[in-house]
Amino acid sequence: MKKISMRFCNSKSIIFSFILFVAIIFILYTNSLVHESHEIKSKKQAQTQNSDSLIAPKNVTVEERIKWFKKKLPDFQIFKSNGFTQRFHIRVTEIMEDNNCEVHFFMTWIAPIESFGRRQFLGMDTLFKVHPNGCLIIISETLDSLQGRRILKPLVVLGFKVRAVTPDLPSLFNNTPAETWLNEITSGVKDPGEVPLSQNLSNLIRLVAIYKYGGVYLDTDFIILKSFSGLRNSIGGQTIDDVSKIWTFNNAVLIFDRSHPLVYRFIHEFAATFDGNKWGHNGPKLVSRVAQKLAQKPEFNFTVMPATSFYPIEWSLMERFYKKPENSSDLRWVQKMVIELISGDVYAVHLWNKFSQIVPIEDGSAMAILISHSCVICDYIYTP
Repeated sequence: MKKISMRFCNSKSIIFSFILFVAIIFILYTNSLVHESHEIKSKKQAQTQNSDSLIAPKNVTVEERIKWFKKKLPDFQIFKSNGFTQRFHIRVTEIMEDNNCEVHFFMTWIAPIESFGRRQFLGMDTLFKVHPNGCLIIISETLDSLQGRRILKPLVVLGFKVRAVTPDLPSLFNNTPAETWLNEITSGVKDPGEVPLSQNLSNLIRLVAIYKYGGVYLDTDFIILKSFSGLRNSIGGQTIDDVSKIWTFNNAVLIFDRSHPLVYRFIHEFAATFDGNKWGHNGPKLVSRVAQKLAQKPEFNFTVMPATSFYPIEWSLMERFYKKPENSSDLRWVQKMVIELISGDVYAVHLWNKFSQIVPIEDGSAMAILISHSCVICDYIYTP
């Protein structure tokens, strides 16, 4: 009887120890999840605050703004250089040297990862539908993260070559006029201006990346319809003056060989005439200023693509493309536009996300049909 009682006690002791062990493991695991969740949340908040903090305070003097910027500079991750960021060139070169890349594409994302939405993903989706053997490098600190890899995973698992790479501005800008601009802006010599600095950094980073590596730069708000593989040293015209025949250009698409002299002049113009208080001055208007001056000089050797190539829809008319047809007249218009865009000399359709991001894409609209025709994964067409 005593043996049975002792065995029973030993069994109870073993069961109790096992339950205690499981409880301890559960508590440790739960605490780990809580800590990990808190850490991820903190990183997200830091990323959002970091990118948002690139917006200077309004209604202050130049001196006050420069003082603010110098004080906030240690918080701006984009300006930091460390062992990880200094691998930027190595990481980019690994992709650029892949002989299986049909076309090399660059994008930039100098913004919180939370603002990289469905529309931006659709742009990448259509890029790989047309260029299944293309390679895409997204220059971005926020997308070069665990969350960023999750966003890109649907494309990666299908075998498409897309990677986000954190920039290292000192080494990227080295030996270009951008180096002087960076030194002046970080030392407080130059006014960062009221326009979000992230916007102007994107304008400059795209120029230097194309100058140093060559390839195609694209904004994230494009639907790609036709292969870029036959294009070289080209820039898209946006509008043309009927009288003077002078083009106005945009910097949303840039297609250039490495070390092209026109791109160097773009970078030089950015550094020499930077004005952070005028929207577009360091972006589309800069490209227009320089390209208009140099268009007739053969040593700069570039092709002006007509507006229909990349900007077939004016931003002011974009909303109509998102609306479903309400009657037979609307339906005929939708069918006509889709046929013209798909069968014409249109390489890509710029969506002008600045104006159309919040406009829903309605089922049956020209935009819905266009995207459905041009995507691989095709998720979230109707989700902003």
